[in-house]
Amino acid sequence: MSEPVTTAQDLTQKVIFDKVAFIGLGLIGSSLARVLRANHLARQIVASTRSQTTLDQAKTLGVIDAGFSDPIAAVKDADLIVLAMPVGATEAVLRLIAGSIRTDAIITDVGSTKGNVVQAAINVFGEQLPSGFVPAHPIAGAEKSGVMAGKVDLFRHHKVIVTPLDSTSAEALEKVIMMWKSAGADVLKMTVADHDEILAHTSHLPHLLAFNLVEQLASRADNLDIFRFAAGGFRDFTRIAASDPQMWHDIFLANKKAVLAAIDGFTGQLQQLKLLIEQDDSRSLIGTLTRAQAARTHFTHMIEKTPYLEAAMSNSTTSQQFIVQPGGTMSGTLTIPGDKSVSHRSIMLGALAEGTTHVTGFLEGEDALATLQAFRDMGVVITDPKNGEVTIHGVGLQGLKPPKGALYMGNSGTTTRLISGILSAQSFDTVLTGDPSLTKRPMERIAKPLRLMGAKIQTTGEKGTPPISISGGQALQGIDYLLPMASAQVKSGILLAALWAKGKTTVTEPEPTRDHTERMLTAFGYPVSVDGNKVTVEGGGKLTATDIQVPADISSATFFMVAAAITANSNVVLRQVGINPTRTGVLEILKQMGANISLENQAMAGGEPVADIRIQAGTLKGIHIPEDQVPLAIDEFPALFIAAACAEGRTVLTGAAELRVKESDRIQVMADGLRILGVDCTPTEDGMIIEGKGNLAAVFGSGIIESHHDHRIAMSFAIAGLRASGVITINGTETVATSFPNFTVLAQQAGLTIGVK
Repeated sequence: MSEPVTTAQDLTQKVIFDKVAFIGLGLIGSSLARVLRANHLARQIVASTRSQTTLDQAKTLGVIDAGFSDPIAAVKDADLIVLAMPVGATEAVLRLIAGSIRTDAIITDVGSTKGNVVQAAINVFGEQLPSGFVPAHPIAGAEKSGVMAGKVDLFRHHKVIVTPLDSTSAEALEKVIMMWKSAGADVLKMTVADHDEILAHTSHLPHLLAFNLVEQLASRADNLDIFRFAAGGFRDFTRIAASDPQMWHDIFLANKKAVLAAIDGFTGQLQQLKLLIEQDDSRSLIGTLTRAQAARTHFTHMIEKTPYLEAAMSNSTTSQQFIVQPGGTMSGTLTIPGDKSVSHRSIMLGALAEGTTHVTGFLEGEDALATLQAFRDMGVVITDPKNGEVTIHGVGLQGLKPPKGALYMGNSGTTTRLISGILSAQSFDTVLTGDPSLTKRPMERIAKPLRLMGAKIQTTGEKGTPPISISGGQALQGIDYLLPMASAQVKSGILLAALWAKGKTTVTEPEPTRDHTERMLTAFGYPVSVDGNKVTVEGGGKLTATDIQVPADISSATFFMVAAAITANSNVVLRQVGINPTRTGVLEILKQMGANISLENQAMAGGEPVADIRIQAGTLKGIHIPEDQVPLAIDEFPALFIAAACAEGRTVLTGAAELRVKESDRIQVMADGLRILGVDCTPTEDGMIIEGKGNLAAVFGSGIIESHHDHRIAMSFAIAGLRASGVITINGTETVATSFPNFTVLAQQAGLTIGVK
């Protein structure tokens, strides 16, 4: 398959070719010639084409230095030959110029098919092809063609696929890559066979369909009205039918085998859709349409390793920043997004249940969307989400289907660890991948107990990180497992695997952790036994669909609790926040520090206790945080460190080594940031010592903070601006969308002056 090219050469104004000869000078050839000219990559550029008018225009434009009607004259002494004519003419042209090509010349092309180009070269040169032969395909074009349509920026931000052969020399390949990179293109390497198969589906088939649709509608008696009232979708889809018919004629015939296979696949799928409509199969139809809608965005993220909602965290995009002005207020009644942990589990158990599950309050953030997409990839029909509402048509414990490729977890460690338990019991193999941050997260803590149950699961490298490979068809056995450290994710992954395991599985925790999985299993009708720190599940049962109301996320609410606790004259109410007793460590810690917090309107929602949380200004004091509260507040400590800096006296955290293996090393990253802002703190192996500056109006100075693309780090330093003396700039904030997509909007409403750059 495709392989990104990472050659790092200096592409600044450097001659790499003495003489470049173009055979053909249409849109692609003339655009590439302009690139060579603009970047001074060639001392001389010539071209050969049958049209004297084209050559005259090219010389007038300064695109070429000389033009020839005879290609033999053009290629004489050329060290780069670019075949830019129709692919069907490749063999005839090569046969004509073969005897005039320098032995050290590079020969490349721009054709949309590669198999026939390589075969044409073999027919001329024999099986031993020239070492300078580098087939290539720039995936760029325009509605207009010809030398006058050429543009120097035609290839910028477009892909160019090079398909080097075994005979291709490294030097020739490197020079061709340098040339295309100088055009601003994203260069990929691919085999000839893969290129032709993939392009048949992604380029050749869409063009064929566009030509066909226009031809079909133009043949109707009411064709004038059809085109007069055509909506934007018709115009967008059929725009490519304005392309050069002769070129596409040649491409369809040149890539005949792959194009026909693509047509067969398309007609088969179209027949399926026709059948669903004929049979009024509403559920299957909406499933197909929903998967297609989601797939377009999803696969872009997989390829570019970017988040679903925000700017990409990749080399091709600029990292997002928060710019936080000093001071501000904190007041109002706010609705916090849904609980991420509950959102994850609602998708997982809803997909595995029998019947239809309706979810309200679903968190439409990066991590939860990764979970949703993973189950869509395994054949589960999930509609929306929209305004926090999701409908899941469960397939039962035995109904998941093999995904077509790797399951992309984005940045979600929760999804990865929990779904590992589910996938360990399936009949099919799976691979779990994610973004660059996830590939640094330890996964052996869930892999080891799953192996004890009989799973075949392999992590990557010495640190046991993603990608994770899971072999299907394993018979799982129940186990008794003592967690070496408190982890709700590991506990949950084991309990989910236990649904398929023979016998009972018991997980014993060293300290209590969040119990959302146990509560939700019970809500879906699956028996769970809880005895102190022991949780037991017996395999062989079933899940029955239900309605789930996701409470507001207490981890997200923490940023506003701390913000109100450190800001003068504050008064904030956070509506219907989940107060699950395994998640309320942050409330207990803030209360011990002296925060003015009260719970109002307590109720139950979807099996989870909720309440309105009111926070008013108060005087905080430093404490030694009780270790029994640490597992109950593990995700909230970045924000609590900000509270500690605003408290009077010293705050000491111990027993929190897990913070070092979150999305970032949260102990070290927070310590680095606090020091930049002038706070005296000492990171320890399992915690932090912070010297509070409680009596100062401005606890924090100004500075530039690196969040290391950790959403909780970014939001924590954002609220520090309320007690800062100057502007705080936070880099790498695009991942805030993983858990709190509308954080900046709510923060601005409450009185924090924060901007996004």
